Amino acid sequence: MRRAYHIDMEVSRASSEVLINSERGPRARTGRLMLQTAMRLMQEGRTPSVSEVAEAAGVSRATAYRYFPSQAAMVQAVVDEALGPILNWKSRSTNADRRVADLLESSIPRIDRFEATFKAALRLSLEQWAMRQAGTLGEEPQFTRGHRVELLRSALAPLNKRLPKRKADRLAQALSLVFGVEVLVVLKDIWGLEAQEALAVSRWAASALIRAAEAESLVQE
Repeated sequence: MRRAYHIDMEVSRASSEVLINSERGPRARTGRLMLQTAMRLMQEGRTPSVSEVAEAAGVSRATAYRYFPSQAAMVQAVVDEALGPILNWKSRSTNADRRVADLLESSIPRIDRFEATFKAALRLSLEQWAMRQAGTLGEEPQFTRGHRVELLRSALAPLNKRLPKRKADRLAQALSLVFGVEVLVVLKDIWGLEAQEALAVSRWAASALIRAAEAESLVQE
């Protein structure tokens, strides 16, 4: 029976990051070396296995798997490292439009900086989807992405009292289409825009979606 694991923020930190951050001395250095090596390879456009990272870092496979028990856990740890301050994003504004704009302005330049890393993670997600469809994923834990869900819900918090949960969720889902590495895939790779131009389009689309949701709410009141 195939098992599926949800690799979210808490799980990833409980696996590799706890080991890396809580240990001191040689073990901590080894953990950081593994993480940095995995990130370097992903920034080169690769989606390495744990064994490949171990070889590139010059450590044994047994040691590597102690920090990263699966490719999914390793890639999640690298993604969390690349996201950096985005994971702790907060806003004091009480205006949802302004909060979402701030989230995009804080996030898209960082995502652009680590574009290759996020695309490597996206590639793994797509490859695993194909393997699941073919029934060949086996026991490999499933890599899933979900940070944007909580980030967008936090950004839209001022609308919680004005929009029913179903409509607030729909708005967050719509905003998911203009937030993340997929935005750069479409606007940079297909349309040929620069990162700042992609950010401007993303902000415009997000603002339009929020205004539409607010207007719909007023009509129905």
